[in-house]
Amino acid sequence: MKRIEHHFNYLEYDSREELSSDDNNLVERASVISKQAYAPYSLFNVGAALRLEDGNIVVGNNQENVAYPSGLCAERVALFYAKSQFPDLRIKEIAITASSDKFTINQPITPCGACRQALLEYENNQGQNIKIILGSDQSEKVLVINSVKNLLPLSFEEVKLKNQ
Repeated sequence: MKRIEHHFNYLEYDSREELSSDDNNLVERASVISKQAYAPYSLFNVGAALRLEDGNIVVGNNQENVAYPSGLCAERVALFYAKSQFPDLRIKEIAITASSDKFTINQPITPCGACRQALLEYENNQGQNIKIILGSDQSEKVLVINSVKNLLPLSFEEVKLKNQ
C-alpha cells in the first residue's frame, strides 16, 4: 500500500487591511457586487471579482432560478464573461465573498465543486496559476490560496480524455 498525503499552504489574514491595496480592492469589488445578486431562494448572495493581466476587473454574482439548478454561481458568471469579452487575457486572481441579510456568514466562503472545476480549466489553459482570495462580509478573516489546484486535488483534467 502506498500512502500519499496532499497538503497545501494558504495564507490566513485576520483582517482585510492586511492585504495589499490591490487585493483589498478586489475583495471590496466582490463584496459590493454580492449585494446585487439575484438570490431570492437561498438568500445567500455571492460576489466574485477577478483581475485580468492587463488590470481590468470583471465582476459577477450568483443568479438563481426557481427551476433549480438553472441558476449560475458568481464565480462562473465572472469567469465566463471575462473569457467571452477578453479571450486572450490571463486571469491573475479572483476574490469571492458572500453576504446575507438572513443569517451570519462568519467564515470565508469557498467555491463549490463546479466552480472549482471551471476555475481549474482556465488555470490549466492559461498555463499560469490563478490566486484565490476568499472572504465574507460578516467576518474580517481572509484566506489567500495561490493556485486552483490546491482547491481541487485529484482533479479531472483534459489529459484524462485523450488516448496515451
